[in-house]
Amino acid sequence: MILNPILNEPALVVENSIRALVIADIHLGIEWDLYFSGISIPSQVEKRKDRICGYINRVKPDRIVLLGDIKHNVPKTSWQEKLEIPGFLGTLASFAQVDIVPGNHDGDIGYLIPEKVTIRDMRGFVLDGVGYFHGHTWPAVELLGASHVIMSHNHPAIRLTDPLGHGVSEPVWIRTHFIEKAFREHYDKLGKWIDPVVIIMPAFNELCGGIPFNESIREELLGPVFSSHAIELEKARAFLLDGTDLGTIGSIKNLGVTRARKRYNLRK
Repeated sequence: MILNPILNEPALVVENSIRALVIADIHLGIEWDLYFSGISIPSQVEKRKDRICGYINRVKPDRIVLLGDIKHNVPKTSWQEKLEIPGFLGTLASFAQVDIVPGNHDGDIGYLIPEKVTIRDMRGFVLDGVGYFHGHTWPAVELLGASHVIMSHNHPAIRLTDPLGHGVSEPVWIRTHFIEKAFREHYDKLGKWIDPVVIIMPAFNELCGGIPFNESIREELLGPVFSSHAIELEKARAFLLDGTDLGTIGSIKNLGVTRARKRYNLRK
C-alpha cells in the first residue's frame, strides 16, 4: 500500500492494485454563501476543475474518490450548485469512475450527479483495501478492518503565533490512530482490532479556512470520533503540504508558538 500526497497540493494518491486520486472538501458554491455575507467573489468552479484535471493528467488514476462536501450550501442547494455541479462531476467522470462519500454539506447531491458517478454510504466504504469516510458520522465497522482509513471534515491546519500575537495558519495533513476502547464502547461487535493508520485530509477549497489542531481540544473538533475521544490527538503528526514534518500536536503545543484560547464552561 502506497499513499503519496501530491506535493504542495491537498490531494492524495493511493496505490495498491489500483491507483486512486482522493480529494476532500471541495465546497462548490461557497461563493454564493459568501455573497450573502457581503463578500463578492466570482465563481471559481472552472479554476477548481482545471486544477483537479491537472492532478488527473499527472497521476492518471483508475478511480477518483471525493471525500465529502462536494457542495457547500446547507440545507438548501443554491442555483449556482445546480448549474455547476453536474458539469464539474461529468468532467471528472470522463477520466475515471468517481466515488462520492457524502459529507454533511451534500444533502440532495444525488439529484446532481451524472453517469459514472457513484454515491456511497455516508458512513464510508472500502476500496482496494483502504477505508474512506467523511467524518461527520461514525465510520462503518468494515472500515476498521482496513490497514488505512482516510477521512476529512475538519479542514486541519496548524496556527503558529509569535510573542506579539501575529499568527500564521497553514493547512496540514494529520496522521494518527483511532482509540480502540472508544470504538469497542460504540460498536456491539467489533472483532479483532486492526489499528488502522488514520489520515485526515486538508480541505481542497482554500476559501473554507481551517481548524488549528494545535489550538483545539477534542470537543472543539468536528465529528463523533473526536467528541467521543475515539481518535488520538496529542500524538497525531502534522505535515505541511510541502511534506515538512511538524511533529506531533503535543510537541507543537510545547514549542510556545500556540496561542492560548479562552474556553467557556457551558455546564453549570
